[in-house]
Amino acid sequence: MFLHAGDTISGQEGKATAIIDGSVQDMFYIKNLEATFEKIKTEVRTLGKRGTQHKGTGWSGTGSMTIYYVTSIFRHMALKYAKTGKDTYFDITIVNHDPTSSVGQQMMVLYNCNIDSTVLAKLDTEADVLDDDIDFTFDGFDILDSFGNPRV
Repeated sequence: MFLHAGDTISGQEGKATAIIDGSVQDMFYIKNLEATFEKIKTEVRTLGKRGTQHKGTGWSGTGSMTIYYVTSIFRHMALKYAKTGKDTYFDITIVNHDPTSSVGQQMMVLYNCNIDSTVLAKLDTEADVLDDDIDFTFDGFDILDSFGNPRV
């Protein structure tokens, strides 16, 4: 058994939506998005064992996305925080679904996303199109739908 090329997932075949202040926003402007789970471990040394052991004690969620410079929503979040101290937390749902693949789709939701940085203003005479790199954190996630096994 081997993986057929047609069962790989195209990076363009997907969708992302965000729930921001109770409103569902279609995130059509995303060029790429990546969310990372990092386990936090503590070193544990015990009697009778020379090696250091490791115990999971928590986790941290970080992400980054590059978006086309066509929305002001993240700049409004930054402005609201700068002027009032009120932060904005939002959920992002990411769907990977390539209809040519037999593995189906994966749907992931990231909870309590919060931006770290965003570009406030940008000009670039060398760029064909403008974009914005946004880093964020999140503190929860769920897998709402999982990829299946490819057909053989």
